[in-house]
Amino acid sequence: MAPNSKTCAGAQFAAECKTAAQAAPFINASLKTYGITSAGEAAALISLMAFESGDFKYNTNHFPGRPGQGTRNMQMPAFNMEYAKSIPALKDGLAKAGTDVKAVLALLTSNGEYDFGSAAWFMKTKCDEKVRSGLKTGTTDAWKMYITECIGTTVTADRQAGWEKAAKAMGVPVH
Repeated sequence: MAPNSKTCAGAQFAAECKTAAQAAPFINASLKTYGITSAGEAAALISLMAFESGDFKYNTNHFPGRPGQGTRNMQMPAFNMEYAKSIPALKDGLAKAGTDVKAVLALLTSNGEYDFGSAAWFMKTKCDEKVRSGLKTGTTDAWKMYITECIGTTVTADRQAGWEKAAKAMGVPVH
């Protein structure tokens, strides 16, 4: 799924890098926490995180370097604030962080569960049922709707190739 995630050797942002083996328990926990039960939804989340984080190499937006943007799905700062507020354990940290988007991001990225959990949280809270139902079918059209309507970005050949790898690895018949 994330072919360059076997090692962190040579990673430009080594402190942020996680291998697939390190990421897997956090991803599995996020699926459970946010009730993501279909392989199609999971494949979409994993392919998004792998694409946005350079195969789990970083969790902060370095390109172009938008302050406060990050977690493994490169969530925008406003969503990071909303996500952080949904986590009771971060209440005190958020009080200290205030509106400092970098501090909020640091709260999320300092914990693998929160760092890898943002994509599942976003799907659960921001994607409508039509998108989620479509992903359960494993169709490429449904995945494209997830990317354009829920994530709000453009379908590219690289993104689609990642989706197809993730779907295949999870036994989702892409059609």
